[in-house]
Amino acid sequence: MASNKDGDPSLGYLTRKDIEVKLPRPTRVKNKTPAPIQITAEQILREARERQEADIRPPKQKITDSTELGDYRLRKRKEFEDLIRRVRWNISVWIKYAQWEESQKDFNRARSVWERALEVDYRNHTLWLKYAEVEMKNKFINHARNVWDRAVTLLPRVDQLWYKYIHMEEMLGNVAGARQIFERWMGWMPDQQGWLSYIKFELRYNEVERARGMFERFVQCHPKVSAWIRYAKFEMKNGEVARARNVYEMAVQKLADDEEAEMLFVAFAEFEERCKETERARCIYKFALDHIPKGRAEDLYRKFVAFEKQYGDKEGIEDAIVGKRRFQYEDEVRKNPLNYDAWFDYIRLEESVTNKGRIREVYERAIANVPPAQEKRYWQRYIYLWINYALYEELDAEDVERTQEVYRECLNLIPHGKFSFAKIWLLAAQFEIRQLNLNGARQVLGNAIGKAPKDKIFKKYIEIEMQLGNIDRCRKLYEKYLEWSPENCYAWSKYAELERSLSETERARSIFELAIAQPALDMPELLWKVIYVLCPI
Repeated sequence: MASNKDGDPSLGYLTRKDIEVKLPRPTRVKNKTPAPIQITAEQILREARERQEADIRPPKQKITDSTELGDYRLRKRKEFEDLIRRVRWNISVWIKYAQWEESQKDFNRARSVWERALEVDYRNHTLWLKYAEVEMKNKFINHARNVWDRAVTLLPRVDQLWYKYIHMEEMLGNVAGARQIFERWMGWMPDQQGWLSYIKFELRYNEVERARGMFERFVQCHPKVSAWIRYAKFEMKNGEVARARNVYEMAVQKLADDEEAEMLFVAFAEFEERCKETERARCIYKFALDHIPKGRAEDLYRKFVAFEKQYGDKEGIEDAIVGKRRFQYEDEVRKNPLNYDAWFDYIRLEESVTNKGRIREVYERAIANVPPAQEKRYWQRYIYLWINYALYEELDAEDVERTQEVYRECLNLIPHGKFSFAKIWLLAAQFEIRQLNLNGARQVLGNAIGKAPKDKIFKKYIEIEMQLGNIDRCRKLYEKYLEWSPENCYAWSKYAELERSLSETERARSIFELAIAQPALDMPELLWKVIYVLCPI
């Protein structure tokens, strides 16, 4: 090894001593008593501000006669033109040029610049907006109209141009002109907001009949549920109950099979409810429940239940709502008892009625339909019937004994020799923990490890024991884990991390040595990474 006196080629043949950075020795303060005159940070900043030199600014140029003004304008125009030649595509340069010409009150030149900019990019609606705003600001109304007219002709799909054009005409009091512009816009069939703006415009001038005509055209252009509901609310606001009902009936005829039909029926029923027509509202709810698929009728069902609670009796709720749906579900599960989705829907229906006896009966009938084949893919849906049953007994029925019985029967039913479900083991153990039965949870997890060991079970069991501070149990669990899966680098690394956290370095090193000695590992790079972090050489 070369000595420190020999030159190092990588350092330009300088010695280590030559390149050492020698820091000055910190001076020791002998007298640490406070000074008689104290200086604050505020004083230092103020003095620095006072002593700062003024910024160097260019002198102000004053133009005294027309010749200097002409020279100044010529120079500025030449600068702008040169800049445009370089970056013709940059719209901001054109806008600054035109605004400068406007500031010089040379409007013809400003218009020329705007027109040249539009030749470069007429699709840029910002140019049209600024061009028209300049004309309006300087009260060139006809010029502004010309600009707006050209803009909406070339860019009819830019709503902002139409809004600005109409706003200008309305500010000028030209209502007929604004209406004419709206009609031109409606010819392009804009979105709903455009139609609603036209309707609000008519209502501002108390043109109710015109607004009604616009609503009729609006629902023809946008035959959506929200459009029809707005139309009906408009009629209701104007006191036209018969017209509003007619609007709802027309909407039901056209949109009964639409995806948003639920919202339409709810609005129609609430309308009849406000009109004190409870029988009409009840018929609408029943009709809707018969025609809308069950997957899209949740809000409708909730509204109907609330309606019946307010205007009907308990028997009416059972007969009108649950009875028909129960009959449909009974028919479905009779045709195919292994259709677990139908059982889930049936159970959900019964749970909404909160009749414990019927709910338990349906659950027992559902879990009796065990999958015929002992393959996991057939059981994956079925096992959730047991999970929901156990959760219902625990959370809704609050029956601890029945919950334990449900978990016990489920675990006895699953063929653990062929496959198992870690989820059900963990849920059973967590239930015991919530009941403060720690021994019961340990028994469940111990049975799980004995019958159907899985990574999730080991991890959760170890996590529980770690939270309880049982280190010896954690070590035993890690040993069982590694006996079951000796190639699992995650288990080795976590076991070593546990020992390292307990300052048991020798134990951690021994664990790593055992891990390295294994004939096969699933992720050796993970193991080596942990070794490098925990036990650096």
